[in-house]
Amino acid sequence: MTVEAARRWGSHLDSVVVYEQGAVCRRLARGVVPPDGRVRVTGLPRSLDPSSLRARVPEARGVRVSEARVEFEAEPLGTATDGLREEVARLRDEHAAAQGRRDHQLSLIEEVRSLHPVPPPRPPEDAVRRTPVDAWLELAGFVDERLTRLHARLVELEDTLRVTGHELGIAVDRLARASTDVPSAHVGTTVSALLTFDVRGPGKPDAEVELELEYGVPGAVWAPAYRLTYRQGDSTGRLVLRASVAQRTGEDWTDVSLGLATADLRRATGLPKLRSIRIGRSQPAPAPAGWREPPAGLSDLFNGYDTAPGRPAPAAQPVVPSAPPPVPPPPPAPQAYGGPPAPLAAAGRTGAFPERFGGDVPAPAPAARARKAEPYRPAGMPSGAPVPAAPGGAPSLPSAAPPAGPPQPSGAELDYAALVLCGPDERGDRRGRLFPGALPDPVAPEHRHRAESVAGLPLPGHAVRPRESAGSFDHRFDTAARTDIPSDGTWHTVTIGETSVGTHTDYLCTPSVEQTVYASLTLSNSSDQALLAGPVEVTVDDDFLLTAALPTLAPGGARRVGLGPVEGIQVSRRTNLHESASGLRGSTTVLDHRVHVELANRLAGPVTVEVRERVPVTADPDVRIEERADWTEPEGGSVQDHPAAGTRVWRVDIPVGGTTELDGGYEIRIPANRTVVGGNRRS
Repeated sequence: MTVEAARRWGSHLDSVVVYEQGAVCRRLARGVVPPDGRVRVTGLPRSLDPSSLRARVPEARGVRVSEARVEFEAEPLGTATDGLREEVARLRDEHAAAQGRRDHQLSLIEEVRSLHPVPPPRPPEDAVRRTPVDAWLELAGFVDERLTRLHARLVELEDTLRVTGHELGIAVDRLARASTDVPSAHVGTTVSALLTFDVRGPGKPDAEVELELEYGVPGAVWAPAYRLTYRQGDSTGRLVLRASVAQRTGEDWTDVSLGLATADLRRATGLPKLRSIRIGRSQPAPAPAGWREPPAGLSDLFNGYDTAPGRPAPAAQPVVPSAPPPVPPPPPAPQAYGGPPAPLAAAGRTGAFPERFGGDVPAPAPAARARKAEPYRPAGMPSGAPVPAAPGGAPSLPSAAPPAGPPQPSGAELDYAALVLCGPDERGDRRGRLFPGALPDPVAPEHRHRAESVAGLPLPGHAVRPRESAGSFDHRFDTAARTDIPSDGTWHTVTIGETSVGTHTDYLCTPSVEQTVYASLTLSNSSDQALLAGPVEVTVDDDFLLTAALPTLAPGGARRVGLGPVEGIQVSRRTNLHESASGLRGSTTVLDHRVHVELANRLAGPVTVEVRERVPVTADPDVRIEERADWTEPEGGSVQDHPAAGTRVWRVDIPVGGTTELDGGYEIRIPANRTVVGGNRRS
């Protein structure tokens, strides 16, 4: 069908769902179905995967799409359609010309610099002649004056070359960052969907229908990001869900409803086959079902295609009359699709049909039943005439009969997703039949390479790939408003929505390791959606604090996020060790450790600080450790906290401008036969 014979419908992009890599786009078109039912929908991108095209009529009123395919059209573009590329070409010419003038000036400078006086050769018998000094000085003055003018001109040329190179770099960068929605060459490619409608029922023939087109494109990635705002002392905060999206699909996403999913768009979705486990006597495997004979008259289906004007006639097979034709080999038994094509055609086998999957194997057609094989007879020889001998004098033997019964398809024949329907340009024994084989890449290599280049973009700070943070589950997030994302291959931030999270600020300090107080924020996810790992911008009391890494939060889960050191809380720690002996004749060594910690609050509000200390742990029953402090062991159910053995905790409330002192300690009683000789016993 020609372009003039098809009605053209314009379309606009309505929604996009971005997956881990790639996206699924949905376009809407509206128009009146022509009498012949053939429509061409334009506006599709060049990176479209033709095998993913789907078309449907949402409000089915006797109108449905019976055929959908993708067609490409190319036409030359005008000279004034791409000003950015013309600007880059002009600046490159100017830069090359400026560089040529600079190089020519350098060559002139080298020529003038090489000028120097050369005295004539003097015979040995001649006396020494005096050289006139004025001539030397005159030549040196000429060279110096000439070099001064040449160097001044060289400075001007180098400034022009530097300015031109800077402008060229800016233009090249703008071209690299420009949207790929514009053609990449002087030839414009138009991608359209050729649809055939089937009108049935009592609907109006001139009624306007709405059409939905869905297709997949490569070259789109995303990563989650967040913005948290809360106030000191509040138990809830406002978490804004955002996403960094980059796409180079070849079309600009303008005013679209955006969805973000963590699923893998290229993952196979075939159901696994579970084999039954039987205990007892072994049984033969059942014959696979889901295969049937090819329809009758399949070879006559392409008669009109073969007789179409302009098609070359099929080449005739050469005939050699001098030698008798060889005796054909006996027909082999039916084979799988992976075998040679000729036996497949001889057995009359085509592809599998999904609607027969799981049913009984149908009875073979009468032509495929077992019959007595006849020897080969040349054309025109009556059936009763003797059969000529084969070359070499050996009489021809009758061919063996094919095995009776229905064919036994293999697993490759029943893999419907891997079967490929051969077109009319294939050999006569393959046309219109299904054969297993990999489908060719429907997307042009240059468009696919350009689109998939976004997968190599460096992620923003603290960002994590959605497939890594989602784990074994898949999630989808839809934006609350429509958005615009150009096809330039750079990150763009869009807002998904807003949710409320529980917040609780903790202040932790381990003065034995570092005399600094750190703040941590415990977030609780009370929504029904998971929060994926990503960067979160924390704003406290309308002041930006920092950008931290948010871990993955399942629905109902809670995790702790570090906020860094707190300069408004000061801490100091002092220790004292006293060694003595006790027991009968001093048989026990007592090591008395005392710890003193001071805290000062310089913040604008009261705080609760958790101070952690450590107590030695021993596995020797003869060594005893006695604690003398009001600290406690940490709770085992604390959020994201796995304290080591011997950890002790103080929880103190410090008012505004107040100070607190904490005293603790422990004694280590070691028998004389367990005393450590040498070493450091103070830490």
